[in-house]
Order: sequence, then C-alpha cells, then structure tokens
Amino acid sequence: MSHTVSSIPLSELQHDTPARIVEIQGGRQLTRRLLALGLRQGCLLSVVQRRGQGLVLATGGGRIAMGFGVAEKVRVCVDPEVRSDDLD
Repeated sequence: MSHTVSSIPLSELQHDTPARIVEIQGGRQLTRRLLALGLRQGCLLSVVQRRGQGLVLATGGGRIAMGFGVAEKVRVCVDPEVRSDDLD
C-alpha cells in the first residue's frame, strides 16, 4: 500500500504552521543554495513572517529570509505532530 503525501508550495504555508520539506523543484544551483542554508528534504520549518515579496522562516538552526519565487519551488507537507515552538 502506498502513502501519498499531500504537499503545497512553501509560499502557501500558513503562518506558524510546522511543515517538512518534501521536494525542491528547482535546478542544481537552487538545490545547492538551499542546502548551504541548511534546507533539505525532511527539514522542519515554519513561516514566522510575510513581508512584501518574501517570507521569514524558522528552522531548527535559526531564521532564513526567502523570496516568493524560491518559496514556490519548495514543496512542503504540514507536520501536525510538531509544535511551532519547537522551531524557535
């Protein structure tokens, strides 16, 4: 039996909702850039602020700013077992 994970673009994730990265739909350069920031498949994060054309994300390692264009290419699934406090 296969389990299908319902994912959304990171740009659509609601404020303070913990989620896990399930896919990065960019090329090699974008994937490398996100890896350098500590963002990879399985990484927990949440949106802590929306500003203009970007987001501020909370990860286990701190805060990261990201534009909506990049956030559109990062697919996440909500993780109901994690509290947003765990990411601060």
